[in-house]
Amino acid sequence: MISTILMLLGAAVSYCTFNIIYGLRANIAAAKRSGLPYFVVPISPWNRIGQIFNNIWVPMYKLLPRKFWQDIEPILNLQWQYVENHKIFTKLGDAFLIVSPGRVICFTENAEALHQVTSKREAFPKPTEAYAILGQYGQNVVTLEGAAWRMHRKITSASFNEKNAALVFKESISQTHGLINLWLGPDGTGNKTFKTIEQDTASLMLNIIANIGFGLKILWPGQEFPADADPRLAKYATQEPPEGHTMSFVNALARTLDYLILLLVVPKQILKIAPSKHAKQALEAETNFVGYLNEFLQEKIEDVRKGNNTEGLDIMGSLVRTSYGDEQVSASGKKGPQIAKLSDSEIIGNAFINIVAGHESTANVLHFALVELATNPASQRRLQQDLDNIIGDADPTTWDYEANINPLLGSMAGATINETLRLVPPVVDIPKMVSPTQDQPITIDGVQYLLPRKATIGMVVIASQRNPRYWPTKPSKITEAETDIDDFVPERWFQTELTKGDGAAVEGADTEDLGGFAGSDTSAQLYRPPRGAFIPFSDGARACLGRRMAIVELISALAVIFQKYSIELAVDEWASDEKIAGMSKDEKAKTYKMAQQNSRETIKGATSMITLKLHGTNHVPVRLVRRGDERFVDWVDS
Repeated sequence: MISTILMLLGAAVSYCTFNIIYGLRANIAAAKRSGLPYFVVPISPWNRIGQIFNNIWVPMYKLLPRKFWQDIEPILNLQWQYVENHKIFTKLGDAFLIVSPGRVICFTENAEALHQVTSKREAFPKPTEAYAILGQYGQNVVTLEGAAWRMHRKITSASFNEKNAALVFKESISQTHGLINLWLGPDGTGNKTFKTIEQDTASLMLNIIANIGFGLKILWPGQEFPADADPRLAKYATQEPPEGHTMSFVNALARTLDYLILLLVVPKQILKIAPSKHAKQALEAETNFVGYLNEFLQEKIEDVRKGNNTEGLDIMGSLVRTSYGDEQVSASGKKGPQIAKLSDSEIIGNAFINIVAGHESTANVLHFALVELATNPASQRRLQQDLDNIIGDADPTTWDYEANINPLLGSMAGATINETLRLVPPVVDIPKMVSPTQDQPITIDGVQYLLPRKATIGMVVIASQRNPRYWPTKPSKITEAETDIDDFVPERWFQTELTKGDGAAVEGADTEDLGGFAGSDTSAQLYRPPRGAFIPFSDGARACLGRRMAIVELISALAVIFQKYSIELAVDEWASDEKIAGMSKDEKAKTYKMAQQNSRETIKGATSMITLKLHGTNHVPVRLVRRGDERFVDWVDS
């Protein structure tokens, strides 16, 4: 009996060993054929188990002679894309392969290569298995490929139009007013230190996305609905849980997003028996949130069947009307007899993914933008000058989308958002894969390379966006670096004379009209980097559907805040208010310099889980002050 078990174990070990050796040899051979530099590692950087046990296997691997790992040592760090960005590519080349027994990964920062990959969806599809966990609440436009993706894309894209962008503009203005009132406090004076505003920008974007996704109006503390408001709006906007729930909608949504990784990765059966307070809170939040989603769905189905057409934004309502209303969409994307409908779970799945994609990413970008403007006062002052010229003292509730949006996008407001997205994009690298049917060529600087079929591609956008080859640069005023490519300098976006154009057309590029916003991600009045060098929302057919709305949210929030207020770094760590009041100008400048250095070091410590953000105890304290009451940012330089 024992001998039989030992034989079976021996056979299993032999089989695994054979597969590892065979897989590694085959992958090395494919890497050699590609023509690109390649490096061999025992475990793929994208292997989930390898990521979990990174702190164990990497030190063991580095016990080998240095020649085996010294060139790629930085890539063994889970956060290498943000930490190393362009610097690693100066050592290893614009594109290189990482080869392991299980897979071949091509990492590239080259704009020409990135443009080719994003332009040919069938040659370089999305690795849907990497996104499978996002389908727990229903398949959606992110988790699918092929014909099913095309149907979802065309149905969901109908909501992302300029008419709805104007509504986002209006709602963002309203919600930002609520945030400012929260910051000003009950006495309305402001000038109070906030240890972090990360949760506040998250609440702002959560309120906006609730309106975009479900047509809800979420109130800030102290706000109330008028007496004649729709009872359903009041029901879901309240901080008290309605009947059938143990949490309000806002709290359920916020907690679900807080625990999202735990909920997506850990099986529910384990969470139910885990003796952990966090596991119980995560399950309670998800149960309530999913319950709300199903309630919304049933209410919107009932509205459609009764012919109640709601006005305003409501992506879930739009999806319901497509599937349950009279005007349905054919598989080709046109109205007709070949009806393509989303199932109830797919409607919920797409509503969920819109929340995930549209909430945390924009919240983090706004948080970083506010902190960077406080850290770089000269840029904040120029932003305020542009706002004075474009909107003056006009009440934000009177701002007109069509009249204001393009001037704002072409001003320091647009440059600030672009520069924030360049330095700290929501996603540091975007995965693609090579078609499983055949190898695919890419051209870099006139040389053609052959990417192996089934290879994974890491589009390291954080590196291409920090590559001085593609961007206007000057010597850094902050560090001793030769260029300011790693500095926050939104003014670079006004160097339009250096615009290099979109480059050569890609042979075999996608031409199908899939709906949604088709314009450029940057204003025609600002610098246009080469195609592929600036893709914070990806590019091509699989670019973020909501990118236009995200930009509108961010631009309107900046405009409302800085029209009448300034953001300053808090210096409480170094001096009290009383001490500051008695300081000379030079002493104040030195004190603020310490806060600026601290802010920049903290931002360098951002990490990427779902999106790039400040995790844990990494905070940058700030203050909101009325313009004219500043202590620092109205005169301090960077």
